Amino acid sequence: MSTRTAVVTGASSGIGEATARELAAQGFHVYVGARRVDRLRRLADEIGGTALELDVTSEDSVRAAVDAIERVDVLVNNAGGAKGMATVAESDLDDWRWMWETNVLGTLRVTKALLPKLIDSGDGIIVTVTSVAALTAYDNGSGYTTAKHAQGVLHRTLRGELLGKPVRLTEIAPGAVETEFSLVRFDGDQERADKVYEGIDPLVAADIAEIIGFVTSRPSHVNLDQIIVKPRDQADAGRFARRA
Repeated sequence: MSTRTAVVTGASSGIGEATARELAAQGFHVYVGARRVDRLRRLADEIGGTALELDVTSEDSVRAAVDAIERVDVLVNNAGGAKGMATVAESDLDDWRWMWETNVLGTLRVTKALLPKLIDSGDGIIVTVTSVAALTAYDNGSGYTTAKHAQGVLHRTLRGELLGKPVRLTEIAPGAVETEFSLVRFDGDQERADKVYEGIDPLVAADIAEIIGFVTSRPSHVNLDQIIVKPRDQADAGRFARRA
């Protein structure tokens, strides 16, 4: 295959969908993976890509998806999310398990499975979308911040372990991006999700996708280790300038 290929997880909406569109526009054949197959198929048809039913929390699902991919030049680990905003004292262990399975072990499963193909490409790129929550802690967010810290450390560890191999690694840590993220976090409560972005101009999915496109278009000797991107109205994970 002469066409460069990319795999994007969590591609049925938000940053994943926008990234798939951006990479397709750059000429990549994009494998889009997620659980919502109906959305994936529509997206794949639009961009000339391939839809793969992919649940990153399932070993069998990851194996089946990887077996269907012949070559990989770019992997975008985007699948993840948050559940709830409980204190440590009131933590819901099922929410923690979901966050760790999706953000940490999901990233591990997919990355481990595709590493041989990324190396074989001769110039592989792994982009892992973490969060500013991978860099700091905030009240009522321990389940998500611990998972994102672990995901970030997993990615950063690979940077050293793959030194000398033809694979580059970039971690992108976004702040507030208006997607379905908060809707999932608050179990479908649209009003509560909307309040997260009230009074600010948040980032949108295309902002992150364009950065990923920039990363993948750099010369092979250039490795952008870590990119932190926040809206102008955000200083850190819990500090915003909100307008009335």
